[in-house]
Amino acid sequence: MATQLQNSKAGTITEQIRFVAERENIDAELVRSELAGGRLVIPANKLHIKTNLKPVGIGRTLTTKINANIGTSSVRSSVEAEIKKMEAALAVGADAIMDLSTGGDLDQTRKELLAQCPVPFGTVPVYQMIEGRNVEDIDEKTILAVIEKQAEQGVDFFTIHAGLLKEYLPLLEKRVGGIVSRGGALLAKWMVYHDKQNPMYEMFDDLCGIMAEYDICFSLGDGLRPGAIADATDQAQIAELKTLGELTQRAQEAGCQVMVEGPGHIPFDQIQYNMEIQQQICNGAPFYVLGPIVTDIAPGYDHITSAIGGTAAAFYGASFLCYVTPREHLGLPNADDVRAGVIATKIAAHAADVARGLKGATERDKRLSIARANLDWKTHLDESLDPQTAERMHREACKEIGVKELPTADYCSMCGRQWCSIRINREIHDKVSKVN
Repeated sequence: MATQLQNSKAGTITEQIRFVAERENIDAELVRSELAGGRLVIPANKLHIKTNLKPVGIGRTLTTKINANIGTSSVRSSVEAEIKKMEAALAVGADAIMDLSTGGDLDQTRKELLAQCPVPFGTVPVYQMIEGRNVEDIDEKTILAVIEKQAEQGVDFFTIHAGLLKEYLPLLEKRVGGIVSRGGALLAKWMVYHDKQNPMYEMFDDLCGIMAEYDICFSLGDGLRPGAIADATDQAQIAELKTLGELTQRAQEAGCQVMVEGPGHIPFDQIQYNMEIQQQICNGAPFYVLGPIVTDIAPGYDHITSAIGGTAAAFYGASFLCYVTPREHLGLPNADDVRAGVIATKIAAHAADVARGLKGATERDKRLSIARANLDWKTHLDESLDPQTAERMHREACKEIGVKELPTADYCSMCGRQWCSIRINREIHDKVSKVN
């Protein structure tokens, strides 16, 4: 059976393409054309489609999408807790979920999460490759077995760190943060121990074969992404990116969809260059960035540093933003952290869509603005990105001024009647209307 990429190149509009087009309110032929050109992906494992997956498109002609990472660890391993995180992420608009589990029963965790995940679901297979063994003991048989197993479970996209080559490791000597990617660090350790090339690179054609069989999308991992702004856009990062460009073409020729992962920690003034050079090197393949985080000094607030960078990244070329939670760099996120991270990233994605003039991007803003101007509290709250928080704050404000709520009052809950600019504005409007 042909993959979506192969079908699109043959001129076929698949059910997944049609679904995405209707959801995005654009022409299905445009989606097909962009997918055929490698500029758009629809991560959709053939097996996940048969259960609960609602396809999502990722590409520059579509709205900017966001991903939420969850997963167990050796410190904390509870499938129930991860399901709650996933539910929290989906409730506030996450477009995809990645399971980065490293502790507990990884197969069972993945199985239970996938059974309840209606959006594209990704993993980093190398994490399971070292389950019960040292990284040095990874071999070809282990790599293929894990990839096949996760494919059979229905995973829609894999982060594969195949672009980190042995010859790039000396380029890291001057780095402040070294290698901050877990997958990148594990493979670097393997290469140093064996004095051999990255096995993911050496076996890339074999990986393409499995992924094409299940129609799994590559998310080519940036194992050398900068983890400090001092390391941004250095030789190591760009060297790996060039290899990712080569691998993008090889995977697409094998019938596989591809998106490319990017940094990381980048000063604001370098974001545009990073987005544009990826588009050039990777021939327009969707760019999937972590943030980027624009300053290193905000532990506890990195969902904000990430949102600042995310808006710029999505404006200049990224199609997919990976969320960052307030607990980034400090510990594993809980459900509240996940929720905060998704909301911050949704704001970044939407702000970028508005700025680049995407069709329909401002419609919700206008509906909310009209409701705000009319003191229509119900619509005002319902149209907000996070109605739960907006309603709580509104009720707290109402309580402070001694009323249960202000559904029909002619002033806002922020200023009170005497100082309410909206009420004054409406008075002016009424008087001017009468004069005219």
